[in-house]
Amino acid sequence: MSTAPGGRRRAARRSLLPGGGKRSGRSRHTTLAARALLGVLALIGVAAVVSVAMLWPDRSGLGALQSKAAFAPTGTTYVQARLSDRTATTAAGDQGSVAVLAQGPDEGRHVTFTLPRADQRSALGAGDTVVLARTPSADGSAANYTFFAVHRGSSLWLLTALFVVVLVAVARWRGVMALVGLAVAGAVLWWFVVPAMLVGHHPALVALAGAAVILFVVLYSTHGVRPTTSAALAGTLGGVAVTVALATWAIHATRLSGVTGDAGNALLSYAPDVAFPGLLVAGVVIAGLGVLNDVTITQASAVYELRAASPGASRLHVLRAAMRIGRDHIASTVYTIVFAYAGTALLTLMVIRLYAQPAGLLIGTEDLSEEVVRTLVSSVGLILAVPLTTAIAALVADTAGDPHGHSHGH
Repeated sequence: MSTAPGGRRRAARRSLLPGGGKRSGRSRHTTLAARALLGVLALIGVAAVVSVAMLWPDRSGLGALQSKAAFAPTGTTYVQARLSDRTATTAAGDQGSVAVLAQGPDEGRHVTFTLPRADQRSALGAGDTVVLARTPSADGSAANYTFFAVHRGSSLWLLTALFVVVLVAVARWRGVMALVGLAVAGAVLWWFVVPAMLVGHHPALVALAGAAVILFVVLYSTHGVRPTTSAALAGTLGGVAVTVALATWAIHATRLSGVTGDAGNALLSYAPDVAFPGLLVAGVVIAGLGVLNDVTITQASAVYELRAASPGASRLHVLRAAMRIGRDHIASTVYTIVFAYAGTALLTLMVIRLYAQPAGLLIGTEDLSEEVVRTLVSSVGLILAVPLTTAIAALVADTAGDPHGHSHGH
């Protein structure tokens, strides 16, 4: 019997897949080493969950800290107002902006307030929306309105929607799972990591536990429970451990206090139990998670692709070939880390350059030393994660399967 054209096309498409397009019926973690690795990771995962439970922040303690840190006077609310093209003189005699209240009990009323900086006055125009802080007066007279922020909600939501659409359109199901991983990571940071550090738990321990939970969820949800993912997860956890150890030593050796800027001073005032040097360690760990994840998953996939392409090659041969790829990746990713930190510290670098003092003198300042430590520690953790991931992946790789669980048997 002849095959219909549609059937021939479907058969041809299946023949392009390894193993004729049929999924292997075996467990994806087929080698003894792969199953052992999965068992070790399971133990680490249980330990991470138990650590999170033990370090879970006391909500009453967090509430007490929040009650001390009064953000605004009691009774203050925040309302939107639309700027007009008028100006007026404030009670202090300054030239102020006029806006029409769009919310609150005084909706429709014209109020005068002062924008804190000249650049804000030049950037805003009639029709722009601002957020004003409404503070009731003690004697019951008209409430006082002061500038709080520019209303940017619609623009930020539009940018977020663009990000989601582009991610899902290009990455498809992987993009959806990446969003799920991001949501979980954000929840862990907001509900566990930050509050636990605020109430006085050691930031390095909190960061380790939180990072482990985030990595398990993000890697396995995005890339699936496959040997490549397990190897990448093991390499990433190893890189995180190295980063924590090295950051702890470096911050102690350089005598960094961890207290810089207005945010540091505010925390010092309202949350004195925070271990600020440990907070620097936690910051280095959290900042490096994404880059570590990127490098290790790529490296593990490279090992498995090399193994699938040359099933007869020795593990040492695969290791050496994968490390040649890894060295190129290390070089480019170190640039990524350096430029990322340079970008976040750009204002600090500009001020230091403005002072026109010798670099050897200024590098000892708290702000600049923190950035140097962050950059170097993150880079060392990243560099060491590559050979660790490569070695683990080469050890657990199955000579009969590819990274996606397809069989190469015929």
